[in-house]
Amino acid sequence: MSKWMIALSALLVVNTVVAAGSGASRSSYLSGAERTYNSGVKLMLNKQFEDAEVKFRKAIERDEDFAKAHNNLAYTLRKQGRANFEEALSHYNRAIELEPKLAEPYMYRGVLYVQMDKPNLAKEDLDTLAQLDSDLAKELRHVIDQGQEKAPEQFFGVSKAVK
Repeated sequence: MSKWMIALSALLVVNTVVAAGSGASRSSYLSGAERTYNSGVKLMLNKQFEDAEVKFRKAIERDEDFAKAHNNLAYTLRKQGRANFEEALSHYNRAIELEPKLAEPYMYRGVLYVQMDKPNLAKEDLDTLAQLDSDLAKELRHVIDQGQEKAPEQFFGVSKAVK
């Protein structure tokens, strides 16, 4: 198993699905939106971005307030190229609107801003990550300094797919 797969697996173990209104009573029950989202996460991790996009769109249709689905939809759109950047930006913004303390949309929106040649906006997201005391700040700092993501690409904050 490659080093990045081991690191990715460790990240997945740490992160769990968190949907609006989650709590102990929901631990044994997944909504349709969560099940669809989890399918999208599996596809995204396999870099099947178009198929993952479909799943995240369906999850949002089922639960418009599912911040992580908006974040991952934005990610998959961004990974499909420049033609999708504006729509990706709108989904990152929606994820932040829904969960202002969720670090991942700031990280990936910052990456998008770098790709859109808007470094000052990326630095604003970096400042927010620092205020959130997120380890993702150092990752976004790398992207701002280097002008690109690390290779192999990193997945941060993706939720563990639940069976």
